[in-house]
Amino acid sequence: MSRISVRGFAVASATAVTTVGAVVGVASGSTPAADDNNFEATAADTTLLADIPAGQQAQVQTASLTQQADAQASAADAAAKKSAEETARVQAAKDAKSKKQAAEDRLERERQEKKDRQERASRSEIRSTASFAQQSSYTVAEVQAIARQIVPADQFQCFSNIVNHESSWNYRASNPSSGAYGLVQALPGSKMASAGADWMTNPATQIKWGLSYMSSPRYKSPCGAWAFWQANHWY
Repeated sequence: MSRISVRGFAVASATAVTTVGAVVGVASGSTPAADDNNFEATAADTTLLADIPAGQQAQVQTASLTQQADAQASAADAAAKKSAEETARVQAAKDAKSKKQAAEDRLERERQEKKDRQERASRSEIRSTASFAQQSSYTVAEVQAIARQIVPADQFQCFSNIVNHESSWNYRASNPSSGAYGLVQALPGSKMASAGADWMTNPATQIKWGLSYMSSPRYKSPCGAWAFWQANHWY
């Protein structure tokens, strides 16, 4: 049998002191003091009154260290869990941003592809002039009616804007100084022969050629040609 002093041990572990006091109280048959303010003195006095077997001393110390280890492990687990949650939150935010950007890129590609299809369709919708019976002369209204049948509906207004500025819908309009001729003022006018030999007298032939010219890679469509015309006052 040997005595131990709990005074020094209490500094290292308050849990151990409490446990030792309980063991001493049982061994001596006395009840430990309840005054918290005099805890250390009471624990020391109680310990000095009793003998604790060496085996029980080791158990008390082991129990205290186990509690401390458990507390530290719990704290470490909580910190690890919090860190993992924060990492998951950050990753989720990155994933959401990536998905949003991917969706926006896909929509932009689809929009551009649709636009390209429309432009290709516009270029391919240049109708044959064979169905238009040639006349000796045409009024402005008649020329415009022919144009509406040849030019795609979504491009007609742009086409009309250019013709208004270039010739005021006069299919015989001629610029003696430059050699430009016709509704779209082809320069020289003989370029329109690629659309038909009757280019000088047939507005349908001029419209067909003009639509082809405005739909070329340079402008892509009458509206593209009109945008260029507005910026430069020529096309």
